[in-house]
Amino acid sequence: MASLSGAIKQQSSASSADIEWLNLLLNEWQLVADLLIADLVLWLPGKTPGEFIAAAHARPSGAATIFYRDILGEPVRAVWEDQVLKAFDNGEVVDQGAVGTYEGIPTRFTAFPVRRRVQITQEAVRDEPIGVITRHTNVADSRVPNKVQINYSSAGMDLLRMVSEGTFPDFGNPTGPKRGAPRANDGLLRLDTDGKVVFASPNGLSVFSAFGVQKELEGQSLAKLVTPLIKVGSKTVDESLPIVLGGKAPWRADLESKAATITLRSVPLRSKNERIGALLLCRDVTELRNQERELITKDATIREIHHRVKNNLQTVASLLRMQARRSKSPEAKDSLEQAMRRVSAIAVVHDTLSSGLSQAVNFDEVFERVLMLASELAASHGTTVKTRKDGKFGPLPSETATTLAVVLTELVTNAVEHGLAERSGLVAVNAERTAKKLEITVADNGKGLSEAGVGNGLGTQIVRTLVEGELRGTIRWFSPSEGGTRAVVTLPL
Repeated sequence: MASLSGAIKQQSSASSADIEWLNLLLNEWQLVADLLIADLVLWLPGKTPGEFIAAAHARPSGAATIFYRDILGEPVRAVWEDQVLKAFDNGEVVDQGAVGTYEGIPTRFTAFPVRRRVQITQEAVRDEPIGVITRHTNVADSRVPNKVQINYSSAGMDLLRMVSEGTFPDFGNPTGPKRGAPRANDGLLRLDTDGKVVFASPNGLSVFSAFGVQKELEGQSLAKLVTPLIKVGSKTVDESLPIVLGGKAPWRADLESKAATITLRSVPLRSKNERIGALLLCRDVTELRNQERELITKDATIREIHHRVKNNLQTVASLLRMQARRSKSPEAKDSLEQAMRRVSAIAVVHDTLSSGLSQAVNFDEVFERVLMLASELAASHGTTVKTRKDGKFGPLPSETATTLAVVLTELVTNAVEHGLAERSGLVAVNAERTAKKLEITVADNGKGLSEAGVGNGLGTQIVRTLVEGELRGTIRWFSPSEGGTRAVVTLPL
């Protein structure tokens, strides 16, 4: 999908409304280039009167381009200057007449003014052009035109004429490329104002033959031909389908039968604000839609797996909690409770993954629940701990999120149990994320580190192993001059 670059916008005298219209045009003009089998160049008036710069270029998909090198940002060539200026000043289509040459290639050149609507909701069009589109056809590759080429060229010229009248593109056109969106060479039908087919390309015939249409398309109402074949079942038929099949609106729709699924795009044709028919682009997307359904099924399966893993981990945590309550040994009870918190931290990540389609986790949501574990731990020791979080972690891959959840659970637990040492205080967590790294600081206002520094307990060993081994990061502990303890974890992104 093309768009005007910032550099081109600065060189041009076009207004913001002009730029909006031109960007909409560039989203659609590849269709025109493919139909005409020609290069298209958009010229915009520069800051200096009489100056034009190449703002965009479309090459035909099914033929060699004339412009081997990019011409964006270049001023209009002297050989084209008179025609471009005349098309812009007079608002008329200007043909070069005789065949010319470009870098030794014989070409035919035509300039079309570009007009736009005054407003999106109005049919009124500005009289003054806002730019010029030039069509460059390679005459050396020209052969005796056949039926397909004649109809393609006619359709492309109709669209260029609509561009000069300000009626193409249409603001009702579907925005954004949908997977499997049809192109000119996938299949093309031309309809009259009654929705009857007046031309069908060979690929278009093949698409509807695969759908189940065995009759001749030309001269027939397309809606009447396909309606009996539409698959009716659990899937609701699109209500806009008759409008698309009749070419009355610039919309998209999918047709599904027992044999195949095809996607359609309607491009209404107008002349002086009167509808003269439509182009209907079609493509067989049976395999694509089957793949999409399989992906949806796999996503649902993965979410269900995460949900079941979460349930199993919560069951394990509950069993550990029950065992800890029954234990008479303080050391055994403390070990079981620590194991329970580690399992719960992993369960939080799987719970988050089970509720979304992405395998990336919004870690800010996960960490809010990790902080709740700290409050519960403090309450079990008969103290009150305030928690504070600054900054944002952002989205993280699931494997990173699982490991980091365990690491932060250990650090917060150590801050409550050892840093604050069964007294009230504050645990503050700060996250600073850049494009290359994520730095997390866990700080408390407790008694600080002992003279021996960081201990060799199981929790410390777990944190160091996970950060350096699994996350490929670093961790530092230190006591600032104002007191307390800080642990700084740095992870590469």
